[in-house]
Amino acid sequence: MSAGFGFTSAAAPVDWDALTRYATEVMGRAYAPYSSYRVGAAGLVDDGRVVLGCNVENAAYGVALCAECGMISALHSTGGGRLRAVVCVDGQGQSIMPCGRCRQLIWEHGGAECQVLTPRGPVAMSEVLPDAFDETDLQQ
Repeated sequence: MSAGFGFTSAAAPVDWDALTRYATEVMGRAYAPYSSYRVGAAGLVDDGRVVLGCNVENAAYGVALCAECGMISALHSTGGGRLRAVVCVDGQGQSIMPCGRCRQLIWEHGGAECQVLTPRGPVAMSEVLPDAFDETDLQQ
């Protein structure tokens, strides 16, 4: 299932330029009337799907949704799986780091090996979120 966002071979190397284009396109659909800070996120899934999300603000600021939250929702609504790579962009299409909350979400759905495009290049989640908390901690 492509979910209309794109599809690539599951074994193909990460195409960071394509993921950045997807994230930039969906960033244009963000709902950010309060901060005017638009964010888009694109994730490459282990089966080759690309899932997208954009930030959605709310007048009750604390209930705003980050772009990465939408991307994770799209991951599950289109079949689940594990994230291989993630790109988040700002309103100019420049890569940005996910916030702490979203780093935890990406870890939960991609794990230590998932790559995130940072302003300095691709980095594994194990470096972005060292000593992460996950389901194995809950089992101990």
